[in-house]
Amino acid sequence: MKVKTTRLSNGVTVVTETMPHLESVALGVWVKSGSRDETAQEHGIAHLLEHMAFKGTHKRTARQIAEEIENVGGEVNAATSTETTSYYARVLKDHVALAVDILHDILTNSVFDEDELTREKHVILQEIGAANDTPDDVVYDKFTEAAFRDQTIGRPILGTPETVKAFTADQIRAYLARHYTGDRIVVVAAGAVEHDTFVKLIDDSFGQSIKPTGTLLRTIPTASYTGGDYRESRDLMDAQVLIGFEGRAYQVRDFYCSQLLANILGGGMSSRLFQEVREKRGLCYSVYAFHWGFSDSGLFGVHAATGEEDLAELVPVILSELAKTTDGVEEQEINRSRAQVRSGLLMAQESPAARASQIARQMLLFGRPVSNEELMERLANLTPQRLSDLAGKLFFDTPITVSAIGPVDKLLSVSEMAQALGRHGGRTAAAE
Repeated sequence: MKVKTTRLSNGVTVVTETMPHLESVALGVWVKSGSRDETAQEHGIAHLLEHMAFKGTHKRTARQIAEEIENVGGEVNAATSTETTSYYARVLKDHVALAVDILHDILTNSVFDEDELTREKHVILQEIGAANDTPDDVVYDKFTEAAFRDQTIGRPILGTPETVKAFTADQIRAYLARHYTGDRIVVVAAGAVEHDTFVKLIDDSFGQSIKPTGTLLRTIPTASYTGGDYRESRDLMDAQVLIGFEGRAYQVRDFYCSQLLANILGGGMSSRLFQEVREKRGLCYSVYAFHWGFSDSGLFGVHAATGEEDLAELVPVILSELAKTTDGVEEQEINRSRAQVRSGLLMAQESPAARASQIARQMLLFGRPVSNEELMERLANLTPQRLSDLAGKLFFDTPITVSAIGPVDKLLSVSEMAQALGRHGGRTAAAE
């Protein structure tokens, strides 16, 4: 298997990985534009555009889009994130041209019919309502809002009922014209695909209809991690709690170190938090650690779900486990985490959809595909000292972010959490 890359004259990048043993192809269009690229008046428009792309073109109705791909046993979908939007399909190898034609059609030829727009706004309002009724979803939205206070990077992707209701078809067209340009688009295919043939398909479609650059692009402000504290008391059976710190951006030296540290702390059943908090003490039914990277910042966090009676004891134990990593990380833990990363990389190579997504993400972040060998080499250079030093910087030198929903009256204050971590001396004070 080999990754090949071609850049079209309008800037669209085409990448393929041929998997000759497969009969299917996963392909998609990834755009370097997400909720973070919206103005205040556009909050939620990236997600609305993703929905409206499937609601009819000058060539196909919404039903025809669904039927044509499913008539050949394929599937098509889309997703919006903070910094990217993706439109992707999976088909048998004989139907790649159809999938490309449909993706091109919905992204360059959509009608944005007013009746369809009204219906889809209603659907998204229901989606917002459903998300607000799900505490383990809301707690993450409030977590990023608190961590990046008053910034687009911290806003919920879905938007608000007020902004969604106000959008017009012309606003969607304007956003599309500004952001869906050749310099921001990567088209990836993985599976039973031949590079030159696929490049010609993309050049004949996207290469002729996508502008190289947009107009009136605004500069996205650099993310500024603030830390913060959000608590919402609800009459629920359990409390959803997130405790976090500033993480590392994709491009920085400690990004992969942060990923390993999160895995060691709460990445599986053998992790420190799972063993100490759940298995040994039985203080919660769910606990794990995570690290999210963005282009210019990151978030390191721990999520736990527990009953009201265990909350007061749970959080100090979690904080104690975080603090212990500053005293040392065992080589065995690092090796186990490396093995998990390696298995994930190799398993992804068995899935064309996973590989296409992985390659697209690398192209948007680094401008090139990154081999598994290079990733493992970076991980191989991480030492116990590096991880414990990073833990000290994360847990002692950045403001704490807290997000909690449910029966949370017994949850420690941020200053009490700082004390439980052992912050003292010249360490940065926790954000209240």
